[in-house]
Amino acid sequence: MTTNLRLPAPADALTLPALLARNAADHPELPALSWRTGAGGEWSTLTWSEARHRVAVLAAGYAALGVERGEHVLMMMGNRPEHWLTDLALVHLGAVPVTVYGTSAPEQIAHIARHSRARFAVVEGTRELARWEPLLADPTTRLERLVVAEAAEAGGHGTYASLYASGARLHRSESFEKSWQESRPEDALTVVYTSGTTGDPKGVRLTHRNIVLQAVRLDRNTELPEHAEHISYLPLAHIAERILGIYLPLLRAAHVRLCADPTAVAGAVRELRPVQFFGVPRVWEKLAASVRAVLAKLPEDQRSAIEAANDLARARAAHHERGEEVPEATAAAYARAKERVLDPLLALAGLDRLVWTASATAPMPIDVTRFWAGWGITIMDAWGLTETSGVCTVNSPDAFRLGSVGRPIEGLELRIAEDGEIFTRGATVFDGYLQPDGSVASAGDAEGWFPTGDIGRLDEDGFLWLTDRKKELIITSTGKNVAPALVENTVKEHPLIGQALVHGDGRSYLVALLVLDPELAPAWAAAHGIEDTSLTALAAHPRIREEIARAVEAANARLNRTEQIKKYRVLTEEWGPETGELTPSLKLRRRVVRARHADLIDGMYEQDAPAS
Repeated sequence: MTTNLRLPAPADALTLPALLARNAADHPELPALSWRTGAGGEWSTLTWSEARHRVAVLAAGYAALGVERGEHVLMMMGNRPEHWLTDLALVHLGAVPVTVYGTSAPEQIAHIARHSRARFAVVEGTRELARWEPLLADPTTRLERLVVAEAAEAGGHGTYASLYASGARLHRSESFEKSWQESRPEDALTVVYTSGTTGDPKGVRLTHRNIVLQAVRLDRNTELPEHAEHISYLPLAHIAERILGIYLPLLRAAHVRLCADPTAVAGAVRELRPVQFFGVPRVWEKLAASVRAVLAKLPEDQRSAIEAANDLARARAAHHERGEEVPEATAAAYARAKERVLDPLLALAGLDRLVWTASATAPMPIDVTRFWAGWGITIMDAWGLTETSGVCTVNSPDAFRLGSVGRPIEGLELRIAEDGEIFTRGATVFDGYLQPDGSVASAGDAEGWFPTGDIGRLDEDGFLWLTDRKKELIITSTGKNVAPALVENTVKEHPLIGQALVHGDGRSYLVALLVLDPELAPAWAAAHGIEDTSLTALAAHPRIREEIARAVEAANARLNRTEQIKKYRVLTEEWGPETGELTPSLKLRRRVVRARHADLIDGMYEQDAPAS
């Protein structure tokens, strides 16, 4: 367990405001929230006492605006103090904050505005206003007012600064304390809209009890220094960052460092040298690709020394994984290699102080997990959904299996249906989906079991191994089921291939779209004497095409006949959230990719279509 801090009540009787009150009383001078004042500027910091005061002032400001207990208030801002503080201010009023992904299209925003029946939205600036202002005149929404964080970009709308000033005039301590103490553990804390990989986002209603129990139970699976820093860079619209960037820090009285630009997180890590770091699989893949690109340019003798140190680290991890004592000779050799080889290199990236690293949201490619294990970094892969308040299963330092997503957290039950779907139930599972009329419809069965839509298996030691999403399983024309993520992760193990999508639903064989890795492919090409390393040139280069053919052949050798890729096409444009192929949490939107490349995919099923 990370924290032994005082809990003001039993965990299942707590609300989030009670934890903030505890932090301000017990740890008033500890840092709570930090952010940069401008690009590359100095850090500004609020202590827990100061943070609670700002929340109280903002609560008065939002109350004056007309925000009422129980109503939804929408937000679209980056990871900035206005977002974090507004979220908690609304919670203290008994309102329900709802963060919308900054990459959402106008039609998605309109859907959420209608569905949530929100009257108010707090947005960042000009970019957001262009998508939100039309909704003020849309008779199908109830939206009345916009509050803008960037005062210079507000136009005729109210500003965060003016709202705060209003709150400063109106704030009364007794009213603030009375308001938050009226909240109950069963009250809605937030509604999180799923990112919509297969359709319109659904509104997942989560209560104070759901979240506090999740935080307490997740905390019991980690060992961190008390009040450790967390770098908050993933969207606060995602349940993972809400847990790690708001709710767990409140439980732990930890220090949140806001990183407004997610592309700048590597620089923040280098500067801050955190003890904990969470990344979705694509983040860990990209970090691994960057390290591999650097290693490829090193002299042979240096690479050999690093590879020897990597082997020692993996051997040590394997003993821990099996629950064995690490042999004295291995432990001593690893300690020397860590000090002389690994730590100096990790320090360059700010990764040398890490004691807890984790991933979730999608199956982690095992080669990426093994890569980081070779640096002494054991990624504690976890699994969960928005509907389960985040984590369902998690690996922990004293019980992990690389490639699995761990064991169930305390108080959560799992069962595997005949078709492999994972069902779960427990106090951290949500009550149900928000309906357009404001009611909540249960998604569980009569016994409380919730169908997660994920496919997996439990091993003899209780570890869960994910296969894929049930809706994403490919059913071939011969009736065989194929998990696309398994095939994709296998072919992506080659450094030339950064992303992959396999297709074959209703067909007799699988085809694939393969995207060249924008970092590793040029490095690989340069190392093999290819002069023009632009991705367009590489995709057509005979040497690259031969190597990709070998990569596909090697992947097929590890897959059964139904899972093998028969034909493929190589693409040069990386898929991302901005272009719509990935969700904001970097999961693949298969239907979008298939629709955009339908001609390529269909062409591979023509009788005379070549294999590559």
